[in-house]
Amino acid sequence: MIIELVSLVLTLVFIVASAELFTNGIEWLGQRLQLSEGVVGSVLAAVGTALPETLIPVVALVFFSRQHGVEVGIGAIAGAPFMLSTLTLGLCGIACLVFTATKRRQPGIEIKKAVISRDLKFFICAYTLALLASFLPAHPIIRVVVATALVSIYPYYLYVCFKHEGEVGECPETLYFDRLFKKGSERLHLIITQIVLALLGIVGGAYMFVGCIQNLSDDFNISPLVLSLIVTPIATELPEKINSVLWLRGNKDTLAIGNVTGALVFQSCFPVAFGVAFTNWNLDHGTQLSGAVAVVSAAIYLTLLNYSRLKPQHLMCGAFIYACTIATIIYWAPVMPLRHH
Repeated sequence: MIIELVSLVLTLVFIVASAELFTNGIEWLGQRLQLSEGVVGSVLAAVGTALPETLIPVVALVFFSRQHGVEVGIGAIAGAPFMLSTLTLGLCGIACLVFTATKRRQPGIEIKKAVISRDLKFFICAYTLALLASFLPAHPIIRVVVATALVSIYPYYLYVCFKHEGEVGECPETLYFDRLFKKGSERLHLIITQIVLALLGIVGGAYMFVGCIQNLSDDFNISPLVLSLIVTPIATELPEKINSVLWLRGNKDTLAIGNVTGALVFQSCFPVAFGVAFTNWNLDHGTQLSGAVAVVSAAIYLTLLNYSRLKPQHLMCGAFIYACTIATIIYWAPVMPLRHH
């Protein structure tokens, strides 16, 4: 058991390191292509940091046993939007308040309303559709139609993002491969090489992570679904948390919050579509609760944003909502069996 716990920690470190390498490369790709701050935050950085929690359910469903693979996969799929919309945004609010108190940034939060509002609207629409799909008959044609609709949302989202391009963002941190090869961070082939190698690292780490989750669930007699719903997002979303906190310290609020809300859109489209298409998508009550909380939280933030009342204190409440929801799921887990159509 100790060896498995150590293996889990090492695997998490490897996944986060690979994701950080990928994000750094993606940011330089955005700089190289002269993309706006909103696109880099909501699209490139968001997709990069969302890759670990996206690939883990895919790996779980493809390579592992039917029972454990489905439970780990669904838990990871549902856990990501839930944590992003509550705990991650909550930590952003806490970071704002801490940096303000220590005089490291200006008080309040200054974001491009159109960028964050757009992301939240797309997320609410896509994830609501995904949750409603769990109540539909488990017919292959119905599942494929819903999955196709979810995947189709993201290209339209990209169209809207690129249609409203703004100013190019600031130059990111030095490309990691440039520190090794000293060829200049603007070299496109160096950027692409770093991105590809990082992606391979994320895939390999995801495979090892799912195996660790499966073994620990057997050792502790805990449902793989519950374990992956809680543990997987905490580990795989570290890049979003770290990047957003650093951007908030530098008063780059749109990049920070857009990194999270952009990941919400991505997570509600591709991973969920994969789950709908390749599983029966029978969500237990705990998973449904996490999904409902994610949608309601996003709707509350959207309302506050539209009335120009969104403050760090409001974001901070997300951490409390996350803790209460997790406590409820753990408490009721033994009496929350999967529904069968």
